[in-house]
Amino acid sequence: MTAEGPRFSDAVLVEYRAILARYPERRAALLPTLWLAQREFGWLSLPVLEYVAELMELPLAWVTATASFYTMYWKQPPGRWHLQVCRNLPCALRGADDVRAALEQRLGICPGEKTADERFSLEEVECLASCDTAPVLQVNNSEYHENLTVERTLALIERLAST
Repeated sequence: MTAEGPRFSDAVLVEYRAILARYPERRAALLPTLWLAQREFGWLSLPVLEYVAELMELPLAWVTATASFYTMYWKQPPGRWHLQVCRNLPCALRGADDVRAALEQRLGICPGEKTADERFSLEEVECLASCDTAPVLQVNNSEYHENLTVERTLALIERLAST
């Protein structure tokens, strides 16, 4: 990797070394290292994944497969408000398709896209592990909105749009 590619800041390198010290094997530290990379660079581009693989001395295919498997890792630059709608069976049975359709119509985008002003991005994900409160939407990997209806979803979008 060239010197121009992504590199952790000194502060994040200290965090990375602390993470490594907690695990008996380097590969066990991959998930928290990907979190660090996403926080440092905003999303996990191929050059970032290459850097993580090099840094951790792991095969790029392994790093890429891991990042691709988990919905918490962003594979493209997200909007200011990154919306993840669960599409698994419990959510689908309780109205997730209507929630997603309302988001698509209100925002004018489909899953995998961002609004022109880059304020919103939309993604369908396999499971947010909240089946008993379906349908569920997660905002920016941190804020769950459960038992959604179309009306509650649109009210959420209006609140986010005003901030």
